[in-house]
Amino acid sequence: MDKIIVYLDDAEFAQHQLTPMKNGASGTQQGTHWILVACAPRMTRHISKWVNHTARQNWRNKWADKLFAQVTPELQARGDTVTAVLAHGPLVELTQELLKQHGVARVLDARRPKFGQDMQPVTADQPASSEARWTVPGAIAGMGAALVLAAE
Repeated sequence: MDKIIVYLDDAEFAQHQLTPMKNGASGTQQGTHWILVACAPRMTRHISKWVNHTARQNWRNKWADKLFAQVTPELQARGDTVTAVLAHGPLVELTQELLKQHGVARVLDARRPKFGQDMQPVTADQPASSEARWTVPGAIAGMGAALVLAAE
C-alpha cells in the first residue's frame, strides 16, 4: 500500500495539489493510505486576552473537522484509506513521528503559500522558502508609487 503524508491548510488548494497524486496512485492495486495533516492558521497573540486555551483548541478541532470533511470524501470514494491528524508543534518533528508510526511514506506539502509569511518546513531536508525575502511592506510600495506619480 502506497502511503502519502499530506500537509494542508486550504481544501481547494490542496485538492488541486492532490489531483496529480491521485491520478498517479490510481495505478496501484492495493490502494493508497492518505495521512492528512491539518495545519490550522495561527491566531494573533492578542487573542489570548479574550479566549482561553480550551476554546482555542475547540476552534482548531472544528476548523480541522471542516477541512477534513471537504477533502476526505473524494479520497475515500476511490477506496483509499484516510487518516486525519491535527498538527501540533513543529512540523518536522510531526513528520518524523508519522514516519516512525506508519513506516515509509511520501511527504507532500499542499499548504497554500501566504504572501509575506515564512512557512514552517515539513521535513528536515526541505529548502527554506526564498519567496518571503523579496516581500515589500505595503506602505513602502505605496510611497514608491506616489513618488513615481509625483515625478511625472
